[in-house]
Amino acid sequence: MRALLSAVLAVSAAIGGVRLGRADDRPQIEAAFHRMYELRFDEARAEIAAYRSARPDDPIGAAAEAASYLFEEFDREGVLTSEFFLDDDRFLGGISGTPDPRRRTAFLEANDRAREMASKRLESNPDDPDGLFVLTLADGMQGDFEAVIEKRQLSALGYIRRAEQEARRLLAVKADAQDAYVALGAANYIIGCLPAYKRFFLWFGGVRGDRQRGMEQLRTAAEKGHYLRPLAKAFLALAAEREGQFDRALTLFQELAREFPANPVFAREAALAQKRVDSLRVDPPGPRRGS
Repeated sequence: MRALLSAVLAVSAAIGGVRLGRADDRPQIEAAFHRMYELRFDEARAEIAAYRSARPDDPIGAAAEAASYLFEEFDREGVLTSEFFLDDDRFLGGISGTPDPRRRTAFLEANDRAREMASKRLESNPDDPDGLFVLTLADGMQGDFEAVIEKRQLSALGYIRRAEQEARRLLAVKADAQDAYVALGAANYIIGCLPAYKRFFLWFGGVRGDRQRGMEQLRTAAEKGHYLRPLAKAFLALAAEREGQFDRALTLFQELAREFPANPVFAREAALAQKRVDSLRVDPPGPRRGS
């Protein structure tokens, strides 16, 4: 479960961009994020390279590059799919197998550059929203690397806690950074899904969870977010499926499939959600005991 949580935090930071300025302030970054949602990662990196050439001092360029490699690995492993999300064994254990070594190295190098550039920016202005966003991103992605790739769960938990704290700092500085709610919502929901005894130990480590609040935060990002809005919608759909809200999941995935027709994952998830809805209509569940 912690492996998936760090993965979601990393992707949410990576794809988020948290609306640090007007959408047209960074048209190449905007285009790059869109390409990522279409699973066109090489094209996304071409946009990022052009942006970094024009604005080499902006840490978001390095962060976006790292995000492209990480999100590509998530797509390869099927992390944000119902097959993964509804399987408790995978949900608890994370991905299996060995990552592509070239992609692994490229991610680590870009992520280190992003963290270093963001830290320098925050030295001169601790409330700089760009610096806070990129630091949130770098810690979130590092948490993913530790948990999902390196299987260092305790180390990953520390990065998760830092990413949550940085997201809250960002919201305190820039209240309309609605994309930050994906990291918070994912943390609340996934930790809230853990068995009570595991939540008890996490509570002593300063990590808490609330499934309902998590879904509300995800809904906020899905409705009002910017770069992260589609990811928030996808995660909310998967959470809805875990809660048995298949009609809601179907609607969300259908919207994503229409918005990103080049992404076969959204279309496939919409079809799977439709099958689950149809199955319930044919054979509805019986009343719960005690009802």
